[in-house]
Amino acid sequence: QVQLVESGGGSVQSGGSLTLSCAVSGFTYRTYCLGWFRQAPGKEREEVAVLHSDGTADYSDSAKGRFTVFQDNAKIRMSLQMNSLKPADTAMYYCAGAVVCGRYYTIRDFGYWGQGTQVTVSS
Repeated sequence: QVQLVESGGGSVQSGGSLTLSCAVSGFTYRTYCLGWFRQAPGKEREEVAVLHSDGTADYSDSAKGRFTVFQDNAKIRMSLQMNSLKPADTAMYYCAGAVVCGRYYTIRDFGYWGQGTQVTVSS
């Protein structure tokens, strides 16, 4: 049974940093993607960063240069280091997993989701 459990959200001032973590269990696929998505009130859920099983990562334009996604060697935890946070980064952040995930994917490919962790950035 796949379980994704996020932690590490909170409130921070603009310019601050947070690290989100996703505890991954039951995700024993040889090839996969794990990603971070976010959803602000009244907006659609959007991709933040996606980590492929080969170690490569994709970032949204808003995340590039400020966020870093990585996984521990045991592959039981995926993290998102967020620096230079802005009020526009305020959202619920979700960890998600996709079993079939090539170079071209959409949010619909992600069938496993955590419950989310709230990030609030104040100006």
